[in-house]
Amino acid sequence: MSQPRPASPGKLVIGFLVSVPSMARPIIDALGEAFGPLDMVSPWLPFDYTDYYTREMGGPLRRRLLAYKTLVAQNRLPACKHITNRIETAWSVDGRRRVNIDPGLLLPERFVLATGKNFAHRIYLGQGIYADLTLIYRKGGFQSLPWTYPGYAEAELQAFLMRARRKLRRDLKAAAMSAQGDPAG
Repeated sequence: MSQPRPASPGKLVIGFLVSVPSMARPIIDALGEAFGPLDMVSPWLPFDYTDYYTREMGGPLRRRLLAYKTLVAQNRLPACKHITNRIETAWSVDGRRRVNIDPGLLLPERFVLATGKNFAHRIYLGQGIYADLTLIYRKGGFQSLPWTYPGYAEAELQAFLMRARRKLRRDLKAAAMSAQGDPAG
């Protein structure tokens, strides 16, 4: 019989899309106020897989990923999505978004995005939010799944997630060693 135990925390990774790159700094600042200091920032990545956001946000769209230093409990992902939704709304003009922000949780074995949209492969987390299993880690790298968004299947994006995963593993090891050395915990 399996015994329930606490889930390890993960690294919060937030991707955002904008058509105006000069908006990045204030958006990153707003996200920092909510989630703390950055650990890693990706280069700008093109986003030309779909025209879905272009009508609302303009184009060309660019993506940037942000990884945060503070590890996050897995059950906090819905709260993170609600915070990013509020930031999107704050940056909207006349009901049109100018930024799309997608929080995800990176764990050693997988990368999960938060979404408000249900689908067959998504698991309900609560608070109106679902977990989208986006990538799995297997055989030394991330593996796309049949439903993985095309941008997350790209080598450059996955290379950033691999660097973040290495950092996450070091952080988890340091936290475990710290907990062992703490006589109270």
